[in-house]
Amino acid sequence: MKSNCKINLGLNIVERRPDGYHNIQTVFYPIPLYDELTVEEATEDKLWMDGFPIEGEVEKNLVMKVLMLLRKEGYEIPPVCVRLRKNIPMGAGLGGGSGDAACMMKMLNTQFQLHLSDEEMERLIAPLGADCAVFIKNRPVYAEGIGNVFTPIQLDLKGWHLVVVKPDDFISTREAYAAVSPHYPDVSLLEVVQEPVARWRGRMVNDFEESVFPSHPVVEGIRDALYRMGAVYASMSGSGSSVYGLFEEKADLGNCFDSHFVFQCQL
Repeated sequence: MKSNCKINLGLNIVERRPDGYHNIQTVFYPIPLYDELTVEEATEDKLWMDGFPIEGEVEKNLVMKVLMLLRKEGYEIPPVCVRLRKNIPMGAGLGGGSGDAACMMKMLNTQFQLHLSDEEMERLIAPLGADCAVFIKNRPVYAEGIGNVFTPIQLDLKGWHLVVVKPDDFISTREAYAAVSPHYPDVSLLEVVQEPVARWRGRMVNDFEESVFPSHPVVEGIRDALYRMGAVYASMSGSGSSVYGLFEEKADLGNCFDSHFVFQCQL
């Protein structure tokens, strides 16, 4: 089964919470860049991975956490062999791991007839990551809270050409938040995202860019290069380090990003 990721259309960090987290406002928009996941019955639980390397212990991988979570909730699932091919780069701000977790839950639900509704899966998977639940229904949503309170929105970017560029730079969430001053935007993101894409530049903002760009000039350079190439709108996704651009026609990238991961498609 294919497991897609997302981009963030705008990301406003609006206030710091008493628990130390931050409340945000953003729009999650699914994109057709996929990991590949298969699940088969086996004599013991195994996880085989290829593609982009994933750091950390196997049992701490989100797809295995989903398996353990469902068993803990009382669902009978036999030992399985899970194969995960990572085509979505890690540390990109694209939510690839969260998408894999949601895909795993949906696959287990179907293959082992757990009879979980979408709402039940959203509730169960939410503790594994703020944006995991968005991939259950996998549609554009306006997100608030810590990124876990969703409002479906009518937004269709069909026909736009998308370019995603991911440099080698790694940006931790702690680093991204370090220089951010929480504030509410002058114009609501929910209003801006309903306007034509041509009006987004300068109005739809990712607040993390303010803290990330000074210490990661290559990321800012990618955004600026996408604009020079004709992007109607360009932004960092999430806390980075990937940057995306929306073009009216297929972009001619030349060899500008040869040293980076590049994905291009028509939405």
